[in-house]
Amino acid sequence: MSALTFKTTVSPSLTEAKQRVLHLYRDWQRAAPKVVSGYLLDIPISAVRAKIREEFEKNRHVQNLRVIDILIFKGRAEYQETVNIWKLETHVMNYFSKEESPPKPQSFLETFYEGRD
Repeated sequence: MSALTFKTTVSPSLTEAKQRVLHLYRDWQRAAPKVVSGYLLDIPISAVRAKIREEFEKNRHVQNLRVIDILIFKGRAEYQETVNIWKLETHVMNYFSKEESPPKPQSFLETFYEGRD
């Protein structure tokens, strides 16, 4: 896996920004099998791809060009760190912790019964 460097780019239009987002999304989707094998995850590749899509969908509504450029930069950095195995397995698994962990207690008594602070 090679280390690629990306500079911060200012998109001249929403169309170009959209193309850059799609390119980043495709890179992430192509890297899903490498992420699963590189981190020895006990998660199917389809679940990793679904999580990647979910993360991209969170910012689908963003229309500000400068904000999109910052999100692309952050996504590229995250991609590089993940693909180059610069993270620990726990960092990657934090993306999946919501689905696997039980719901947190809401009231005082629920917290007390759970034994949590």
